[in-house]
Amino acid sequence: MAKHEAFQSLLLLTLLAAAMPLIVRRIGKVVRVPIVVGEIVAGIVVGRSGLNLVHETPSITFLADFGFIFLMFLSGLELEFGGPSEASRSKQRQSLWSQPGWLGSVNFALTLFLATGIGILLWKGGMTRNPILLGLILSTTSLGIVVPVLKERGVIASPYGQCLLSAALISDFVPMLLLGLYISVLTKGLSWNLLLFLVLLIAFVLAARLGRWANSYPAIRRGLEELSHATAQIRIRGTFALIVLWVVLAGSLGVEVILGAFMAGAIIAQSRRATRGRLEEQLDAIGYGFFIPIFFIMVGARFDLAALGASARALWLAPALIVAAYFTNLLPSLCLRLRFSWRESIAGGFLLASRLSLAIAAAAIAFQLNLIASGTNSAIILVAIVTCTCSPILFNRILPPRDEQERAGTIILGTDFLAEMLGQRLVRDGETVTFIGRDGSRLANLEQTGFRVIAGAPDQEDTLRQAGAELAQSLVALANDPEVVLHACRYARQLFGIPSVVARAEQVEHVRTLQALGIQVVQPAMAMAMALEGALHFPAALSLLTEGNGEFDLTDVLLTNPRIADRPLRELHLPGRALVLGIRRQGEAEVLVPNGDTILRRGDVLMLCGNTRALTEATGWIANPF
Repeated sequence: MAKHEAFQSLLLLTLLAAAMPLIVRRIGKVVRVPIVVGEIVAGIVVGRSGLNLVHETPSITFLADFGFIFLMFLSGLELEFGGPSEASRSKQRQSLWSQPGWLGSVNFALTLFLATGIGILLWKGGMTRNPILLGLILSTTSLGIVVPVLKERGVIASPYGQCLLSAALISDFVPMLLLGLYISVLTKGLSWNLLLFLVLLIAFVLAARLGRWANSYPAIRRGLEELSHATAQIRIRGTFALIVLWVVLAGSLGVEVILGAFMAGAIIAQSRRATRGRLEEQLDAIGYGFFIPIFFIMVGARFDLAALGASARALWLAPALIVAAYFTNLLPSLCLRLRFSWRESIAGGFLLASRLSLAIAAAAIAFQLNLIASGTNSAIILVAIVTCTCSPILFNRILPPRDEQERAGTIILGTDFLAEMLGQRLVRDGETVTFIGRDGSRLANLEQTGFRVIAGAPDQEDTLRQAGAELAQSLVALANDPEVVLHACRYARQLFGIPSVVARAEQVEHVRTLQALGIQVVQPAMAMAMALEGALHFPAALSLLTEGNGEFDLTDVLLTNPRIADRPLRELHLPGRALVLGIRRQGEAEVLVPNGDTILRRGDVLMLCGNTRALTEATGWIANPF
């Protein structure tokens, strides 16, 4: 009978999980509500404070707990490890305070200071028994709320998203560790068991290095690739094994299991930086499609309104804590103004005020240990539900998504003859070109020719913004100063999110740094040698490319059409006379030379050749995600 009840509850949970995106989308026409909020509210309606339709059996509890574990794993998978180290090696001129890690650390330090002060004030007012414990709970941020909201908005990979992610990460796990240490000291006193956390950190460092070492061998990568399809799915199986391994390891060492799950995600993020796109897509589908919605719905279902109403002091404490929760994050969030706008800073403060599972778990442990009263425990739960519901809504209201505008146009840094010739060819193909430079006479000549010109330093944020970098499709850096090129390219990719960035570079160290940023690099000497080789051995092909007058062209297309994926190339009937010359595949070091039996995969980049009309039609078909 218990098993039957479990399946009934699971049926209700899965139906709610399936219905929430549709309901939220309908509500979104009036007010933008994150799906996470809809799931929590749905849980309250069907839970113990509402219709009481969900019966929490051990299996439902496990699914909800694993949903939170999986969410922490995906949060670790979102981390970017390459940025700060690459930036330091290239001696970037970015201010130290504009880097996500530093801003996140300062934000948390200020939050912890204010939260502790408010805890002391509430203690003096007789509203709490333990000011330090309450201060630590108020200093937390729910990574489980911040990550889905940033992911839903599509900004998690941007500098702004990475800054909020860093702040949320620090504000989630540092209080968790401090809470664990504080409660352990209160209950057991100082013990050598506290040092077991160092064992977990050492194991993490060793595992991350082992992962990077294994991924550096082509034979291992090929073996994994061969077993990643159909019924094998070795990467998915290995990922789940890794999650459970680190959860068990963390639990065995007396550390919160969600920290182990986060470390598992960080290990994969660090060891497979360049090739984890398809794996992330599959894991997102598993997590956000099943486990994570169950967790959020159960958060709402577990809320007990009756326990809160039984304590008069808790009724006063709850609104005081809600105000304190926002105050302790909004004031520190002003430090984000060092890099972002006022609107972005304040919106980030509201989002970072989200409290959820860590606050609820800490309150539950403290209540079991008689460190806080039952009413205080209920008040903290209410604060978590209110903040995790309201904060994403306030974030979206203060910082509404920009109207999706199609990117177009090319920015060229440099005004020499090569830059002008490139601009002329792009204009001939119907593109809009903007030049940035410091040579007034050259800019005047280019402007007379019909180009848009911007006078200023190419490596300055304001100059790039004035040139339209926020909506530019591509940027070509042809400046002579390597540091200027590096700086401008970093801004183009990380600040403005320009999809296609190409740079001219000569020195090997600059080539490697640019490539690490995802920049396409052209070495003039190498390009000249290849052109001369082409003229010697392939004169007809070179003539088509250089003298085709637009009748023959080449292009790259990302395969996103599910109707084409997992089918052989011979079944791909391209419009016109477009041909597939090569395939760039994630995880493969070399370009694949296709034949009729080559199986196409989603995420492949197809290199096409043909006339302009055929390429346009083929691109629209191959890149159609539906």
